[in-house]
This record gives sequence, structure tokens and C-alpha cells, in this order.
Amino acid sequence: MGSGTVAGESRRQEPEWREWIRDLGRRQRQLREFLGFSQEQVARVAGVSQGAVSRFETGRGLATPMLIVAKINAALALELHKLDPTLLSAELRDTLEQQLAFMPLNVRRSMQDMPVAEDSKLEELVRLYRETPERHREGILSVLRAVTRGLR
Repeated sequence: MGSGTVAGESRRQEPEWREWIRDLGRRQRQLREFLGFSQEQVARVAGVSQGAVSRFETGRGLATPMLIVAKINAALALELHKLDPTLLSAELRDTLEQQLAFMPLNVRRSMQDMPVAEDSKLEELVRLYRETPERHREGILSVLRAVTRGLR
């Protein structure tokens, strides 16, 4: 009877782990897309394969080694940490600070100076937008839309 209980408990816990890894993968994908990174870019920064990133994001990575999960998470956390903090929710900022504390120092240093976007002008554009008072942001967007239409 005791072994049946353990097996029963094991089966009940399995769906929770599946859902947890799927949810974690979905959240990591959201962060990657927010950063404007491809799976290949994250894989390169994290030092893992693009396939590992894909499996993790789609929830097919229940057996993904924890080191792979940690590397992907660290790569995203370091890139998010480079952004203007006001772009991120308070909860995400707190989580990033906690995660950075658990990363090896050499990882933090080696990834610290990597650009956030492929194009540094995009980083500047986001920074300028964030520095603009909120009441004037729609005006800035209107000007950019008009310029873009004119350049086509």
C-alpha cells in the first residue's frame, strides 16, 4: 500500500512539473521577444544550441538539464539588466537582481558589455523615447510615423 501511495503521489506531481516547465519556457520566450532576440541569438549568448532554446520555450524540454535552463535564464537576465529599468515592472526588476546574485562573477562580467540590440541606433531610439515625458510620446511617434512614410 505504501508503494502505491508513493507512485500515486509521483503521478500527481508530474503534471505540475510539466506545467511549470511550460510556463517557464513561455515566460522566457516573452522576455526574448521583448528584447528583440532570435532563438539563435539567445543560444549564442547562453552558449547552448538553438534547438535547446526552442525545446525549452515550447515546453518540450521537461528533461532539459538544469544547466541549460540556467544558462538561458542568465543570458536573458543579463540582457534585461542592461535596459532602462523603467521599461521593466518592479517585480521583474526585483527578480533580475536576485538572479544576478546567483550568477558566477565571470559570467556577469563577460556578458555585461554585450549590446542589447544588433543596431545601437535602436537602443538610442528606445532610450530617447523613455527620456521623453509621457505626455509628449505620442507626438514623437507621430513624427516618426510621418518620417517613415516619407522615406518609403
